[in-house]
Amino acid sequence: MSATLLDGHDVVLFDLDGTVYRGGELVSGALEAVGEVHQQDVAVRYVTNNASKTDRDVAQHLTKLGLPAQPEEVSTSAQAGAAMLADQLPRAAKVLVVGSSALESEVDNVGLVPVRSYGDDPVAVVQGHSTETTWRDLAEACLAIRAGALWVACNGDRTLPTERGELPGNGAMVAALQAATGKDPQVAGKPERPLLQRAVASAHAGSPLMVGDRLDTDIAGAVNAGMPSLLVLTGVSTAAELLGAPPELRPGHVAADLRALHRPRPESAIAEQPGWKVRVDGHRLELSAQSGESPLDPFAALRALCATWWPNGDGSPTVHACDDQAESALRTLDLG
Repeated sequence: MSATLLDGHDVVLFDLDGTVYRGGELVSGALEAVGEVHQQDVAVRYVTNNASKTDRDVAQHLTKLGLPAQPEEVSTSAQAGAAMLADQLPRAAKVLVVGSSALESEVDNVGLVPVRSYGDDPVAVVQGHSTETTWRDLAEACLAIRAGALWVACNGDRTLPTERGELPGNGAMVAALQAATGKDPQVAGKPERPLLQRAVASAHAGSPLMVGDRLDTDIAGAVNAGMPSLLVLTGVSTAAELLGAPPELRPGHVAADLRALHRPRPESAIAEQPGWKVRVDGHRLELSAQSGESPLDPFAALRALCATWWPNGDGSPTVHACDDQAESALRTLDLG
């Protein structure tokens, strides 16, 4: 029997929104896929750039959705940001917090003193997403940073996906302070390495697999950390974005959803695929089916397209279907 994608890994790092759940519902197949990871005695870590909630809050949310989770299985960018501060500051140092009470708690948990005013003489600033952040909060942080305070941002996500659409994320607030101070923060969350490295260390693991739905955070983070990754097309990033992705955003595997973890490794690997042929003609790809059997897997077509295009070109190519099966696959992938 062929080895599955999970085989050989001792921890799976799952992104949350768009990978495990979407809003108030689990992604199709997530409950069974994550459950099987546990049954295989492989550690699970949920890694989230969201610094506004505690690990307990995240675990409770997952449990309410029907996926039992423990706080120790959750790694947040707030925890990673606080850990970065603790590594560089003496115990009981004052840290100006721009963010939620959850971030404030993480600063306290590592032996530092959270404050909210420049007048309290902070030696560092930590910034995480909060819907309650005001101009005053940014002003206090601006004064501290301009005075030389160490600055750590929990993540640099410029937008936050919501039911209403993309709204300003922590990165947008970070950008405001960058403009006001002329300085750049250290960043804890994806795509930087600290959050992922902390999650792996917490599981005492040495062979991680990153799974996510965003090229610019999940997959880029895995590339930065030197770990293999699986992109699932259940969230933000699209087939077209994957095909045109630069090397620093390219996963080794892509699949429709998390069930790929328990299928033979070659079925999700970005490589030439049985049943599909791809021809390169300048900045154009021609896709054709090599089998009369129907239907062929459209996601296998995507893997074949990426395997052919990535070594031969850059940017986003145009894709042409040479037959009905190829046309159907491209329609499913929203390519063409």
